[in-house]
Amino acid sequence: MMSGSSAAHGNCTRAIRMALAGDWQQAHAIVQDLDDPLACWIHAILHKIEGDAWNSRYWYGRSGGHQYQDHADARSELLAALAEADRE
Repeated sequence: MMSGSSAAHGNCTRAIRMALAGDWQQAHAIVQDLDDPLACWIHAILHKIEGDAWNSRYWYGRSGGHQYQDHADARSELLAALAEADRE
């Protein structure tokens, strides 16, 4: 059985992989109820993909230091989030 943080980590990784595969709606469903910085970063990226800059910036503010303008494209940012998830 996974601990809460292990479960959240697994869900974040799954959400990133879904977003990379183009299923950002399912990825959003996974992270929207998680409250750790990585999940907030993924949530921010997904709202950026959606074109909701205001909501995206809100989630960046909860992401532990990531910023809206840090990455030019969502795919490279999702890959950076995946690399961060792999380090945790």
